[in-house]
Amino acid sequence: MPDSPLQGARIYRSEAGARAVRAWCERRIADWPELTALPECGTALGATRAFRAPAGPGGDARGGERAPVVVLSGTNFNSATSVGTARVLAGDREVILVDLPGQPGLSAGFRPRTDRAAAYGSWFDEVLPRLTEQPVTVLAHSLGAAVALSARPSPLVRALVLVGPAGLTAAAKSPELMRVALPWMIGPREDKSTRMLNFMSGPAYASSGTHPHAEWMTLVGRHCRTSLAPGPLPLECLRPWESTPVVVATGSHDAFFSPTRLHGPAHRLLDADVVVLEGAGHLAPDEQPERIAELLRSVD
Repeated sequence: MPDSPLQGARIYRSEAGARAVRAWCERRIADWPELTALPECGTALGATRAFRAPAGPGGDARGGERAPVVVLSGTNFNSATSVGTARVLAGDREVILVDLPGQPGLSAGFRPRTDRAAAYGSWFDEVLPRLTEQPVTVLAHSLGAAVALSARPSPLVRALVLVGPAGLTAAAKSPELMRVALPWMIGPREDKSTRMLNFMSGPAYASSGTHPHAEWMTLVGRHCRTSLAPGPLPLECLRPWESTPVVVATGSHDAFFSPTRLHGPAHRLLDADVVVLEGAGHLAPDEQPERIAELLRSVD
């Protein structure tokens, strides 16, 4: 049963499925010994797990020039799936990875009961001071961007880097999406997961064999009740961020949040241009981690 009145539906189909998902995540995180677990945070949305990787030699040499980065992942992704990207980012700076409650991973397995945007915004307001005492840049992908924008601006947030962000406009839907998503939902296998992930990826990252995330997405399809991308956030969520540096970026091949789709809302709502990541799709943080590191350096 949920342990908080703000918790709603359980995301896992069974306890065995929850254990399988969490075991996969623990194994993936253990592959990077420098990534250490932070103390578990009890929040209004339940237990929250986070992990820290120190800056590599390059970041240490620059001292305090590089702000730490807190990473908020997109729908169905988490700290464990972000390890490859985080290894690149840690060349410059300390990296803190956070699992969202209500998404597959190591945090609480219940979605917010009502008004998910407000619930997630309050959750991030609650958890951020327990993750860091110094100002950070928040790197937020897809759903993670809507979570970050739903929170209140804080002295602890020196800048936002939003990649393929939800929250500014509705995600595009297409017949091709239905053709790859429905078979994955009905009978998840690695070949079906690969087709769906290839749809989400740019041409250089799409795989002719098994996609790098296919094993993970097959686990998610078998054991989890997936959620949709959130819709546009109300203006009262976005207006307070006007005085915070914000970078909006998306892949040139992002099937959900294309440059054309984001340009108007980003400029109108955040006074931000859209940085186009040429050749990338919706999984841009995995596809082009070096380019994401450059975006973080741009706000340092």
